[in-house]
Amino acid sequence: MVARSVSGLKDVSAAGAGDGLRPWLLVAAAAGCFALSLLTRLWEVQIAAVVGGGTFVSLVVASRLATVLARRAAVRQAQQFGVLVGHDAAPCFVADGIGQIHFQNMSAQTRFGDRDGATLVAALGDHFASPSAVLYRLQNRAEHAGAAREDVVTRRGHTRLSVHMLTEDRFLWRLEEFLDRAGAGRGADTLSLPMLTANKAGVVLFTNEAMRRLLGGRPKRLDRIFTQGALRSGEEVEVSAAGGPVRAVLAEVEGNGERREIYLLPVQARPPGNTVAADFENVPVALLKFALDGTLAAANRAARDLLQATVETGTMFHDLFEGLGRPVSDWLADVGAERVPGGAEVLQLRSTGETFLQITLRRIVEAGRPAVLAVLQDATALKTLEAQFVQSQKMQAIGQLAGGIAHDFNNLLTAISGHCDLLLLRHDREDPNFSDLVQIHQNANRAASLVGQLLAFSRKQTLKPERIEMQEVLADLAHLLNRLVGERVQLKLTHSAGLTAIRADKRQLEQVLMNLVVNARDAMPTGGTIHIESASVTFGEEQRRGRAVVPPGDYALIRVIDTGIGIPEDRLQKIFEPFYTTKKVGEGTGLGLSTAYGIVKQSGGFIFVESTPGEGSVFEVYFPIHDTPAESAPPPLPRVLLKQSEGVVLLVEDEGPVRAFASRALRMRGFTVLEAENAEEALRTLQDPELEVDVFVTDVVMPGMDGPSWVKQALEARPNVRVIFVSGYAEDHLSETQARVPNSVFLAKPFSLTELTATVQGQLH
Repeated sequence: MVARSVSGLKDVSAAGAGDGLRPWLLVAAAAGCFALSLLTRLWEVQIAAVVGGGTFVSLVVASRLATVLARRAAVRQAQQFGVLVGHDAAPCFVADGIGQIHFQNMSAQTRFGDRDGATLVAALGDHFASPSAVLYRLQNRAEHAGAAREDVVTRRGHTRLSVHMLTEDRFLWRLEEFLDRAGAGRGADTLSLPMLTANKAGVVLFTNEAMRRLLGGRPKRLDRIFTQGALRSGEEVEVSAAGGPVRAVLAEVEGNGERREIYLLPVQARPPGNTVAADFENVPVALLKFALDGTLAAANRAARDLLQATVETGTMFHDLFEGLGRPVSDWLADVGAERVPGGAEVLQLRSTGETFLQITLRRIVEAGRPAVLAVLQDATALKTLEAQFVQSQKMQAIGQLAGGIAHDFNNLLTAISGHCDLLLLRHDREDPNFSDLVQIHQNANRAASLVGQLLAFSRKQTLKPERIEMQEVLADLAHLLNRLVGERVQLKLTHSAGLTAIRADKRQLEQVLMNLVVNARDAMPTGGTIHIESASVTFGEEQRRGRAVVPPGDYALIRVIDTGIGIPEDRLQKIFEPFYTTKKVGEGTGLGLSTAYGIVKQSGGFIFVESTPGEGSVFEVYFPIHDTPAESAPPPLPRVLLKQSEGVVLLVEDEGPVRAFASRALRMRGFTVLEAENAEEALRTLQDPELEVDVFVTDVVMPGMDGPSWVKQALEARPNVRVIFVSGYAEDHLSETQARVPNSVFLAKPFSLTELTATVQGQLH
């Protein structure tokens, strides 16, 4: 090791040789000074000459001492380098900032020869291309980071070149060589298979003779050889050969230093035509095979039956399906290139425009050829269910909005109509203000009817179902309906014999029939005939009509048939939506059919429409038959006028105008009224044990504690008190809670003075 390291001293020896002239000059100068001191007789000159000669002698001694110390330091440094990298299997050099070699270990001398005093660029000039640029780049990086490393391509393979900064002017270089595996043994050039070696960046490092003959030269990058971007072992690829494109199967072996060794295998001959395996053809799942460019390669029997068309080989993927929101061919290309893992999408069959298919794509490889397999499932029912869900969500949202608006409007209408009732009690018919008050009252009732239509659509209105005979309802309505249709429209009624009773709210059923007749009248601006039929029908199995399913059973059917202009196909699905109307502004609100729909559905029935433009429409309403015998009606309540203080009413209402009207109305009928703004105030009032209360009249929804909650708490100490719940919401809003409150009834807002007082009297008697 020391023998190999002694070469590190040569730079110091050379420096000593270069500096050898300087000591002799100093000695000559010292001798001259001493000679001058002997020849001159002036003592000042003698002293100066002696001092100068002594100075030159001191400089000579210091110079020789520095040289000896430098030689010893160089020996120690060489010994340290020898200990550090002297026996390293990789060639190592120590060079200065300008690249001059000052040390090389045994491996470097064996591999590159004695390069002492030469530059590192000269030593590595035959090892790889452009060594000066690589060394300069690495040395700059080492000066900033302390070390740097880079893999470079060499003739024998590739070399990992690393550098470490020792001092400001000393750098340790190390070369770790990786030889081509194919170069060992027989050698890559002896292989008959085309073979190449490339790094991870796609740079071609080596090609054997067979590959060079195939390509007609030495390509520099993989993308110049293969047409497709991603290369996968075991798949068929297209090679840009010298004589034109060539198909081959790619086989890749992982090499040293993150290199790729790629071999090309011959493609086995395939029979011409479209050959479909028997298991693919007969599998009971709809399958399609597509090439990576989207061309249909094969379709099995289940796929052909599902697509309901003759699927020809060569049809493009985008010619079969649509509806992804972006080109469907892009999705298939992403799956084929493995940019996305596959997945499922619901697409529309282009040939029909109505069939939806759930398509799942997967990348496959068959005989080295990549392809995309599509698995098809009929999703038409799923899309229909999705549309129904969206529609129901929309209807529910509108229903919630209608319910909230109805609550606020009913409070306002209760105060308006109630105070109007109070004013009417103080005016006679001959009073000039009487007609104005009647107009106010009638318009308040019309507003209440509009709110009722909103609640009917949202199925949140309060129904009072009873057993009714269809023939009686139609007979009673005949006169009113004739007045509604006018003179240009003829109304015909046909009743089926033996029509059984149904259970419904009579007033709401009449509203349904009037809305349907008015809609039929408006569809015949030049006149025509409206035919109303009633019949009993029995379904032995469920009936599917559009999106609805009618369970089997007995039903009462009402048909309203007109000979009007009809309804276009694209509007049939929207006519029951609220505020949807084809009439001009001011001719209708668009709530007629939606109100009828809401009442029928809330009553447990079904409503359907069939229409032909230019010929007319048929509306069919089905109500379940009610087989329960009619109940005897209870005797009417006696009209009892209570005297003052005969009944004590605790009125709890958070709306001030409603509370003011109700308290005045009850006091006018002789009741003693205690008022409370909220539930907490009502409970504080009832803390007086001497206070006797006969009836609680309370709003249901209030800030803080609601009506049913405080009533149940109050009834614990006063179990015999009767309860009247009032609300602008529907009764089903508290039906379950009210059922647990004994002796309670419900009064819907808006209520009149007479309705309020009659309900209170009914609870007391």
